[in-house]
Amino acid sequence: MLLNITTLPGDGIGPEVTEQAVHVLQAIADSSSHKLKVTQKNIGGAALVADNDPLPSDTIAACLGSGAVLLGAVGGPAFDSYPAKLRPEAGLLRLRSELGVFANLRPAICLEGLENLSPLRQDIVHGTDIMILRELLGGLYFGERSTKGDSGRRRAVDTMAYSEAEIERIARIAFQLARQRRKKLTSVDKANVLDCSRLWREVVNRVGSEFSDVQLSHMYVDSAAMALVSRPTQFDVILTENMFGISCPIRQAWWLDHSACCLPLA
Repeated sequence: MLLNITTLPGDGIGPEVTEQAVHVLQAIADSSSHKLKVTQKNIGGAALVADNDPLPSDTIAACLGSGAVLLGAVGGPAFDSYPAKLRPEAGLLRLRSELGVFANLRPAICLEGLENLSPLRQDIVHGTDIMILRELLGGLYFGERSTKGDSGRRRAVDTMAYSEAEIERIARIAFQLARQRRKKLTSVDKANVLDCSRLWREVVNRVGSEFSDVQLSHMYVDSAAMALVSRPTQFDVILTENMFGISCPIRQAWWLDHSACCLPLA
């Protein structure tokens, strides 16, 4: 079987880690009688330098024609002065949109015997096994934005927006993942303040009625952040919207020894 993969090394440590990942993939392909076809394309700062575009059209075409995309990293201090549309991160957001990548799966696992590597007490972190699911195509990252006014009086606006359909599709994946694991799902929101979060909670509850075997609970984002560092083993699958999923205490799971990112293409 031919495995067609497009790699996007990008910037910073991206080229280094992507090169090693391809070596691993090649070894796996060789041991299983598969053939690996790797096409390398530019994204982010590397693409800006080469093509003055953080996501060139040939990169999009290669990704859409592949069975999988392996992304390294984008961004760096050299591009901080670029306008918003030409920042390396703009290419990453466009890539997500072009590929329909609405679900970010981030497992965080404390491996047996490595508890002492955590800044938390070993008895707290021992046995932690969490799957964090972050919505990627809605919320503040993709809402309407503007900056208006004269210097010294400018006002910037970023809009958080979610439709029922956007919430339902990510919630359904979360429930399916929980059903395959320990059948516990925690949905993280700020429903006491935000209309988006109130709609989020309503839709998640509705989808949850189809998964009676999954135990659903809701937490405010600040409470969830505290619980993650004080009693992480209580969590199985965590579902968040775009902004809350990028929050450092929620997504990065810095107290754990292992974290990985998977971006499905559909």
